[in-house]
Amino acid sequence: MVRLAEITEENWLDVASLSVHEEQKSFLAPPIGTIARGYVYRNCNGKVRVIQNDEEVIGVALTREFTDEPLGYDLQQFMIDKRYQGKGYGAEALRLILEELRKEAHFDHVEVCVKKEDKAAVRLYEKMGFTDSGYVDDSMPDCLNMICRLFA
Repeated sequence: MVRLAEITEENWLDVASLSVHEEQKSFLAPPIGTIARGYVYRNCNGKVRVIQNDEEVIGVALTREFTDEPLGYDLQQFMIDKRYQGKGYGAEALRLILEELRKEAHFDHVEVCVKKEDKAAVRLYEKMGFTDSGYVDDSMPDCLNMICRLFA
């Protein structure tokens, strides 16, 4: 059963050892970078979410709150380890993350920046209700800024 857990002294090494397929490495920072970003974004309600299947660590994600306009949630570095991809764990984990954000209810939407060439990620986000926001960051023209309204 897929569930979300906090990063802890007991599981951080398991998170740090997660990896993706070679062709996906240009899409994501290493998991240790996700852990570090959680610390850096601590003043923006940064949360590292460990994705587990039962007790086994299978992925990681980071959410934070935007501190400038438009206010909302930011989903970063969402990844499922290469050994567990293609089994529905990503969709279930993303559903759980969105459910958590709905319960927090600080904001009405969540955004994610995803490389256009990462077709599997784009499909997953679309399946979960994300759409292209139309915003293009000049420093990342190869990325889509996708948005999901939490309360439709």
